[in-house]
Amino acid sequence: MITSLQNPLVKQMRKLHSSKGRREQHLFLLEGTHLLETACESNCSLATVCCTEQWRDRYPQLWEKASKQAQRVEIVSPEVLGAITTTVHPDGVVATALRIIDRPAKLAHLKLGLVLERLQDPGNLGTIIRTAVAAGADGLWLSDDSVDVDNPKVLRSSAGAWFRLPIIISSNLTEIVADYRSRGVQIVATLPKAKKLYWEIDFTGPTLILLGNEGAGLTQELVSLSNLQIKIPLGEGVESLNVAIAAALLLYEAQRQRRIESYS
Repeated sequence: MITSLQNPLVKQMRKLHSSKGRREQHLFLLEGTHLLETACESNCSLATVCCTEQWRDRYPQLWEKASKQAQRVEIVSPEVLGAITTTVHPDGVVATALRIIDRPAKLAHLKLGLVLERLQDPGNLGTIIRTAVAAGADGLWLSDDSVDVDNPKVLRSSAGAWFRLPIIISSNLTEIVADYRSRGVQIVATLPKAKKLYWEIDFTGPTLILLGNEGAGLTQELVSLSNLQIKIPLGEGVESLNVAIAAALLLYEAQRQRRIESYS
């Protein structure tokens, strides 16, 4: 059992709390039973699994499964577990997994996708990922100047959906969006002063929805590639919606329209 906070593994895992540490080690953290369970189901490449004795005794089957998939497993004291996790009240287990660096820039078959530009809040990104999976989106593109996709809070906020959605990090979103537009995909930009309301357009064809930074919105470069600009109506005195809420409204409107079409 690891009980010392000075243990090399403890120091290594603590460095994964930062973006720099995750990049240098090519690893990221999976905190909690649900994330570990989903990672195992997804055959994620686990590097290390650390848990307390109490957690191991409570989840013997998951412990056995994780032990077979991980390169290293360790029992740690509750104090050590608290030091290597970012949560205030960890539930007894934390793992590290290999970062996925190279992913295809485009999906072969796209019916509905999201493009997120310069998103900064990890809670927003995690919630959007969770909603995108629930609403049946095919993939998500994220600009490389956004919050880290493997930020621990992103993974926790996604509630396991992180493993179920293709997420592509790009340094050139305009190139990707322009290519999809050239292939007949509808490009929809969300703008506060657009003339059309979001339920007034047809989401049933292949569509990419563009969403921008929490404060500044979309850059003009991306907006210029859109076929349609839409807005979400707001009550008097309300300037904007949280970007994760906006994404949910648009994704579920697309799902609603597609279900109606499939029944007709």
